[in-house]
Amino acid sequence: MENRIRRLLLLCGILFISTGIYRKEVGTVFIKAINICLECIGVG
Repeated sequence: MENRIRRLLLLCGILFISTGIYRKEVGTVFIKAINICLECIGVG
């Protein structure tokens, strides 16, 4: 049962990542990640 849950979560993660790549949202995610990092360390 536990293995089924792990596999299901893994497949969901792969599906969501693939959907984001297909919709060309990779650049948006990187920009948001950079902004969050800069705000956390106080540079931005």
